[in-house]
Amino acid sequence: MATIEECRGALDQLAENLAKADGGLRDAAARDRSLSCRITDLDITFTGRLTGGRLADVTPVPGPPPSRADIRLAMTGDDLLALVAGELHFARAWGSGRIKLEAGLRDLMRLRKLL
Repeated sequence: MATIEECRGALDQLAENLAKADGGLRDAAARDRSLSCRITDLDITFTGRLTGGRLADVTPVPGPPPSRADIRLAMTGDDLLALVAGELHFARAWGSGRIKLEAGLRDLMRLRKLL
């Protein structure tokens, strides 16, 4: 089972990947949106902002998200690590229910480039 520190490291890696991205991927992440990532098996939620093509202000909070973010993810810590490492395909994991994603229709349309 992944640890909180490993999950934080994976989110830091994701933030770094987004900051280095260019073209359509960077454009998809350019809107200013709040984000929460609930790690179900660790009972922790990481909150932050997707802004200017980067993931910023990532903060861990115990339990469920303290407020409703524009983009909400939920998954196990192991799935987060596998996703960031490129070992887990997001669309397949989302389709099978391993990863839960909730967002408005406009956000989903923009995010499809990230998926």
